[in-house]
Amino acid sequence: MNEILTQEKSIYLQISEMIENDILRDVLLENEKVPSTNELAKFFKINPATAAKGINLLVDEGILYKKRGIGMFVTEGAKESIRNKRKSAFYENYIKSLLTEAASLGISDEELIEMIRQQKPKESSAFALL
Repeated sequence: MNEILTQEKSIYLQISEMIENDILRDVLLENEKVPSTNELAKFFKINPATAAKGINLLVDEGILYKKRGIGMFVTEGAKESIRNKRKSAFYENYIKSLLTEAASLGISDEELIEMIRQQKPKESSAFALL
């Protein structure tokens, strides 16, 4: 969790995203304890209530669970859950508008796929099947 807080969005959202990122990068593993709200507050120099709000957001989403008197832990399947949530958000926030704009410009599916292929790094296999 070496990221820096910015003014672009609410701090509690940034805290929850940082924890999600650490789960996706295997910095935090399933059933592993996450930093406490006080540890997060001290590290980022923020109010513990703000850190708690970020953690509670992940609890509400089923990403973290509480062990009474011990702390918060990463839920089994959290990584896959985060990945699915972010894939869905990626589709909603980027792909839909990309397809809408491509259609309004008369760009065919084949042209769009070729444009993507031209911009993808060669080592990526994401479009190997296209």
